[in-house]
Amino acid sequence: MSEYTAPVRDMLFVLTEVAGLAEVAALPGREDASAELVAEVLEQNARFATEVLSPLNRPGDVEGARLEADGVRTPAGFRDAYRQFVEGGWNSLSFSPEIGGQGLPRVVAAPVMEMWKSANLAFSLCPLLTTGAIEALLLRGSDAQRAVWLPKMVSGEWTGTMNLTEPQAGSDLSLLKARAVRDGEQFRIFGQKIFITYGDHDFTDNIVHLVLARVDGAPPGVRGISLFLVPKYLLRADGTPGERNDLRCISLEHKLGIHASPTAVMQYGENEGAIGWLVGEENRGLETMFIMMNAARFAVGLEGLAVAERAYQRAREHARERIQSRDVLGSAEAVPIIRHPDVRRMLMDMKSKIEAMRALAYVVAAAHDRAHDHPDERERATAQALVDLMIPVVKGWLTETGTEVSSIAIQVHGGMGYIEETGAAQHLRDARITTIYEGTTGIQANDLLGRKILRDGGSAIRTLIGEIHATAAALTTVSVAASPSGSSDAVADCGAIGRRLSGAASALSATVDWLIDTAQTDLRLAYAGAVPLLRLMGIACGGWQLGRSALAALRLLSEPEGDAAFLRAKLTTARFFAEHSLVQADALRDEICQGAHSVLAVAESQF
Repeated sequence: MSEYTAPVRDMLFVLTEVAGLAEVAALPGREDASAELVAEVLEQNARFATEVLSPLNRPGDVEGARLEADGVRTPAGFRDAYRQFVEGGWNSLSFSPEIGGQGLPRVVAAPVMEMWKSANLAFSLCPLLTTGAIEALLLRGSDAQRAVWLPKMVSGEWTGTMNLTEPQAGSDLSLLKARAVRDGEQFRIFGQKIFITYGDHDFTDNIVHLVLARVDGAPPGVRGISLFLVPKYLLRADGTPGERNDLRCISLEHKLGIHASPTAVMQYGENEGAIGWLVGEENRGLETMFIMMNAARFAVGLEGLAVAERAYQRAREHARERIQSRDVLGSAEAVPIIRHPDVRRMLMDMKSKIEAMRALAYVVAAAHDRAHDHPDERERATAQALVDLMIPVVKGWLTETGTEVSSIAIQVHGGMGYIEETGAAQHLRDARITTIYEGTTGIQANDLLGRKILRDGGSAIRTLIGEIHATAAALTTVSVAASPSGSSDAVADCGAIGRRLSGAASALSATVDWLIDTAQTDLRLAYAGAVPLLRLMGIACGGWQLGRSALAALRLLSEPEGDAAFLRAKLTTARFFAEHSLVQADALRDEICQGAHSVLAVAESQF
């Protein structure tokens, strides 16, 4: 069974040639993010992911987390791995030095997180939730709350969670019933929360829960929801954990995958109520929770990429080692299955989608850095518009594609892929939740269409489409003279990529026009195509980034130190994606624009 190997070389290529690491490093406060430092960070993290986290992945899946009388126990080795994680400073990587962080930009944190998630998705979920809780306290917490709780959370000595869901309130938080009773300057929390990732564990001596609840007398619906900081242990005067708060994990969910990650049912206030403190303004808790959720949605998108990478690596190694059947040319002996054209097709499909996902995610992470740190207000606004537009695409398209790639990996393995011992099945089981939590693909698609396209009349997405067309034009105008050694093959690759990319951009443009027009008369028809729209955007934007990768590879091929094999593979992979994925754009346009009526045509009673 193969262990994970971090694709550091490809990550660095995307960072430096596509995501614009140099431009991010030129931003105020980000000057330390040189290419040399980033390469060293990635190499060090790759060793931790490969040597510490990856070997725990399969055993952790088999053993699983368990609830005992005194709390949740994680699988063997996980607690020690988390100790090494904290001692290595990995939790604090992207936070400001003012609160104990290392100040590296998010575009650097993205590949670091990708490695953790590829190596051991279940382990990585704990720091993911802590990061979201830190973001919420940074933006909405009081000075006192930040001073007391953030230092330990940033270091990773304490972890954080977010508690939204209840048995009767999944995505519809207006149905939330958890109560908060005022008790002087604090509140007492009563209620039950489900699906709480790392709601209890044995990594740390305290857990900081951020809990949505209603103050008695609050207005109904989402307008009456407040957010509270509710620690597992109340603090003594010296800041150390003391008395146990009135909360506990009463059960763990039995899940399809990510078995090593404890998904807790949390009970608050079985006795006098769990003591908590209001975060931000009363009745505006949902706004604050969305701070956590947006950070988590990007991170979950990375999970789709990360699991796909791990599944691809396993399938690729199996295809190289598995001897089965003669090749189509009639070889004398059986050959490794990687020589069979259909297996090659599957591997190329996986590889091209992974490279498209990685480039898109890192570009969005770099835009986030510009949105926060660029000195020019207009540049910040432009970058934020791109981030807002792309977050549902990163979350939705990367997770759907990650699940698809993980399924293809089982197909490459054949019958052995269906056997748990090979490890391939775990990746599909783990990946399947990523399309659901932090908002299903349908919720992401509705957000994309409603809040990100219809709300501004398509302004942001039309700007994006213009950039895609510009990249397509650059590809189609590459000349033989501009290519290395006057290579006509490279020109042909770029031309093919550019034509398919231009067609995808035109299909997306026509779809957006139809959706905006249709929404004026029948919103149901427009929303019937929301998920295909998200898929169309993912394919078009993934192809856009691979087109940019191809142009960068073409330029680097002309340099003496360029690695010709690696760079030519970039061109070939981008062309494969153009000819196997971008070609779906016209069909998706027709599905959205011509298929909406049939979505709604059958009466409910006929289902």
